[in-house]
Amino acid sequence: MSEMITADLVDLDLSAETKEAAARALAERMVTLGRVTDLEGFLADVAAREAQMPTGLDGGIGIPHCRSEHVTEPTLGFGRSAAGIDFGAPDGPADLIFLIAAPAGADDAHLTILSSLARQLMNAEFTSALRAVDDAAAAAALIRGDESPAAAASTVPEGTESADGSKNSVAVSAAASADTATGTTTDTTDTTSDTTSDTTADAGASGERPFRIVAVTSCPTGIAHTYMAAESLENAGREAGVEVVVETQGSAGFTRLDPAVIAAADGVIFAHDVPVRDKDRFAGKPTVDVGVKAGINKPAELITEVRGKAARGEVSAGSAPGTPVERSGDSAEGYGTKLRKWLMSGVSYMVPFVAAGGLLIALGFAIGGWTVSKVPSVMDHFVWTQADSWGALLFQIGVVSFGFLVPVLAGYIAYGMADRPGLVPGFVGGAISLTINAGFLGGLAAGLIAGGVVIGIQKVKIPAALRGIMPVVVIPLISSAIVGFLMFVVIGKPIASAQKGMTDWLNGLTGTNAVLLGALLGLMMCFDLGGPVNKVAYTFATAGIAVASPSDSAMKIMAAVMAAGMVPPLAMALATTVRGKLFTQTERENGKAAWVLGASFITEGAIPFAAADPLRVIPSAMVGGAVTGSLSMAFGTTLRAPHGGIFVVPLIGNPFLYLIAIAAGVCVTTALVVVLKGMRKQAPEGTGAGVADTAIAAKVDSKEPVAA
Repeated sequence: MSEMITADLVDLDLSAETKEAAARALAERMVTLGRVTDLEGFLADVAAREAQMPTGLDGGIGIPHCRSEHVTEPTLGFGRSAAGIDFGAPDGPADLIFLIAAPAGADDAHLTILSSLARQLMNAEFTSALRAVDDAAAAAALIRGDESPAAAASTVPEGTESADGSKNSVAVSAAASADTATGTTTDTTDTTSDTTSDTTADAGASGERPFRIVAVTSCPTGIAHTYMAAESLENAGREAGVEVVVETQGSAGFTRLDPAVIAAADGVIFAHDVPVRDKDRFAGKPTVDVGVKAGINKPAELITEVRGKAARGEVSAGSAPGTPVERSGDSAEGYGTKLRKWLMSGVSYMVPFVAAGGLLIALGFAIGGWTVSKVPSVMDHFVWTQADSWGALLFQIGVVSFGFLVPVLAGYIAYGMADRPGLVPGFVGGAISLTINAGFLGGLAAGLIAGGVVIGIQKVKIPAALRGIMPVVVIPLISSAIVGFLMFVVIGKPIASAQKGMTDWLNGLTGTNAVLLGALLGLMMCFDLGGPVNKVAYTFATAGIAVASPSDSAMKIMAAVMAAGMVPPLAMALATTVRGKLFTQTERENGKAAWVLGASFITEGAIPFAAADPLRVIPSAMVGGAVTGSLSMAFGTTLRAPHGGIFVVPLIGNPFLYLIAIAAGVCVTTALVVVLKGMRKQAPEGTGAGVADTAIAAKVDSKEPVAA
């Protein structure tokens, strides 16, 4: 296996002025060595990671990094900038830049070595030696940790000292760190044993039990920040005489801290930018919850803060493990972001019921004809040899499935807000919404109210003797009663009136208004390719057909939404076929898969193309989606199934015109993409260098849990 960093991957005179240019300069060296197969694709992945959180660190360090399918083996590039490059660190530009490239399926040993580097970056001797070394090969050896202290010193001008005044002894510590990491791929106990023994020995000498802290660190990539925060917290703990044990939830896997260690801890620090796994293990203790960079930049302040909370007797609220929304995002997210995630939580659980129920109803109509909606229950009359009976059976199963839509929507919105205690009042509120004909609007309101009520109840301080019955009896009883009262007596009737008004408005749409609505829905479906805006349009459409007898207007809207959602991946597939030279080899391979994804109504099939070139792909897709949506409405095509793509064409009203509408949008998008990419090819060299640093919202938002 080749070395992770060699002299060819080191640039001691990095002339780049921006972080994008720096990443490109180091990435080009990786491409030259065959470590990266697609430069633009890799840089897009680096930019996507940078968009989540700046990778600049205090002390003049920049660590752009990512996991990418374009990386053949774990690779590290190093550059030293005399002028400094802004990577978003609070203390100014970075002069030491490390580009870390990990394959999408990197093995644990390599990732652990990368994590060892991350820890070494907290070592002032290590960074001082890197600033002083004047030979690329010596710098690579120093980073690998395989150069002897004497050899390291020989590469540094006479008299050069590290930050603490000592000569360069970094290679030894780097090698020791790498060796230790290689031998403890997922064992957090070993990585913290030195910290534990040092602080325990100091405490033993004074006869006092040390203050004990358990911590969890994690970052989106799980390569650099995770381990740097751990090292920083451990170092600060040593200086403060505090026993710190860190669980690093990184890409190389993690081993859960011993329950006895957690039980004995006096406080907890979470320094993370991705969900803390099994967070409930730490409930009921004084807790400080911050982003991972705070763990790197101000560990002493965090230790002081958690000690203060322990002295005041403050513990984590309600011994709760955190709601699903809190476990899937940054604790510092704003209310608007959380509201979107709460709503998407409900939608994600509702969509499978929509798909199953809608397809069953559509198949029932296809087999038994439109009269199946009026036949008696199959329990009373079912003939095994009659197609009508089978059609009626499928229809009635689908109707029952649809009956769960609003309760599931409301229940899981409340679940996203308040975890499991929110399920009961949420489902009750959703069922009441159906009873009073408040529909989906009522379900949305019921879910938000149920979650809010449960959160309010959980904040009330109660005697310890009653805590055992709270989640089983008290919370379901009180929250259901409050939600039921509000839905039946206070807000139910106004919401039902609003729902009826919206339904009547949709039923009255004709001519130009219908065409404009189709264009708007097409734009929304293609704006973020499966993200929140896409889901709003899709949920709006499915809400209209989620009844036993949907109106003609509702079925037209469903047809327009599905047709527009098929356009982006089909257009990208066609573009890679007719003008393959405009796309990378990886994109051409993705184009083959996009044929199937587009035909199946999986809009996310276009995301790889949008991530690599959003300014050309997304507007083109939106134009094509608007054309298809408006044509579908103008042609009067209808659709009873909420999903299925081309495979449910036999169930579509006016199927030939429906296919024409899709084909028109695909051709428009394909033509625009080809023209725009062709113009880029004719531009002066280097104009495409900034593409990768565009805010890749499509790629980030594509993580929504619903496929449509």
